[in-house]
Amino acid sequence: MIRLAATFAALALAACATDPATPTTDRWQPEPYVQLDHPDWARDAVLYQLNTRQFTAEGTFAAAELQLDRLADLGVDIIWLMPIHPIGEKHRKGSLGSPYSVKDYYGVNPEFGTLDDLKSFIDAAHARGMHVILDWVANHTAWDNPLVMEHPGWYERDWDGDFMPTRWWDWSDIIDLDYSNPELRAYMAAALRYWVEEVGVDGYRADVAGYIPLDFWEEVRADLEAIKPVFMLGEFDQRDIHARAFDASYAWEWKNTMHAIGKGEARANALFGYYSTNESVWPHDAYRMTYTSNHDQNSWDAAAPDFYGPAYESAIVLSFVGEGLPLIYNGQEAYNTKQLEFFEKDPIAWQDHPIEDLFKSLIDLKTATTALHNGAAGARMVPVVNTSPEDVLSFTRLDANGGVFVVMNLSPTAQTPRFTDGPYAGSYREHFTGEALTISDSTELSLPAWSYRVFVRLEG
Repeated sequence: MIRLAATFAALALAACATDPATPTTDRWQPEPYVQLDHPDWARDAVLYQLNTRQFTAEGTFAAAELQLDRLADLGVDIIWLMPIHPIGEKHRKGSLGSPYSVKDYYGVNPEFGTLDDLKSFIDAAHARGMHVILDWVANHTAWDNPLVMEHPGWYERDWDGDFMPTRWWDWSDIIDLDYSNPELRAYMAAALRYWVEEVGVDGYRADVAGYIPLDFWEEVRADLEAIKPVFMLGEFDQRDIHARAFDASYAWEWKNTMHAIGKGEARANALFGYYSTNESVWPHDAYRMTYTSNHDQNSWDAAAPDFYGPAYESAIVLSFVGEGLPLIYNGQEAYNTKQLEFFEKDPIAWQDHPIEDLFKSLIDLKTATTALHNGAAGARMVPVVNTSPEDVLSFTRLDANGGVFVVMNLSPTAQTPRFTDGPYAGSYREHFTGEALTISDSTELSLPAWSYRVFVRLEG
């Protein structure tokens, strides 16, 4: 029976090769989903979001530039500057307003300094081997952006013909642009080119990227690539943006699941759905940003002083050793314990804290371990089955150069798992303690509540 099936298969292939009406197998060769080229400097990159207003007591580019040596020592690769443009005054929120209410796409907010100050900051970052991306707000403008008077037809209108803030959100300080207008598209694309060509930025984080037609972003990416390699982060959680527009997107489900685990609303196996979809649905070369805090989803607030509870450090560790592009929000390395004000001056209270050593150790590990690099430059996570699957997450990321075996107890009780399936057996060095250990199917690991172990594979 097997020989008969093989004969029919061979005949079918032969027919495809000789009958012009029958398609050949060439038609079915898979194409890479991600068609863009990531910049070489992004393949092991770690992002750092910098809120200029709150980053220093002065709240300026010049003061932030003085901190670049510290960020370089930490191991940061890409600095994401929150919007640097002048802020609208009409319907402004608070006394200083939201940086996402843009009054002039070609200007610099004088609160932060001058254009020359910004150029100096970017040049200084480049001199230290770092790159800088700007937060770009293409979906909407301030009410008093000159485009409102000069090109009123570039804006969307509400049911009664008025300018329209983005519906369903409390964004009363902005009004939406209309991307069905080709003149608007040309203007916005030219503004994006300006900051790359004239100021030296290395790409963009696109605010509410999914609210803007994807074909616009794909055209913009091609334009910018004609100037130099750029990095693009889209604030969206959708696969299609990775094909020709964005290197990276937001892993919202990952963050929400880790939050639920930390609050006791879910257990470790709640992550299985995210990682299964990540492997089966998303292209390997899509950089999905795994993060524990940013400007609008802060780790700390008055109602829940510790957003993740005891899972906070575990969430940070997993964001670096699991698949994903890790982000550090400014102040996390100082264990900032308050949500920063958004419309007022509220500088970070900088302090020395051991969590900075954790971040540095994780960045060093990610940089040195090719299996932990981003997207297809790194290795897939392979699940390792353990005897406490509801509470303990275990997996490997291995390539020809080695890799890691990670075991995390994401529960409030101690666990002693053994491992029953997966490519885990071998000799390791525990990353944080330096302990050497050979792991086999008879190994039992003692894991206190909310603890993690990261084992680095040894040669041989």
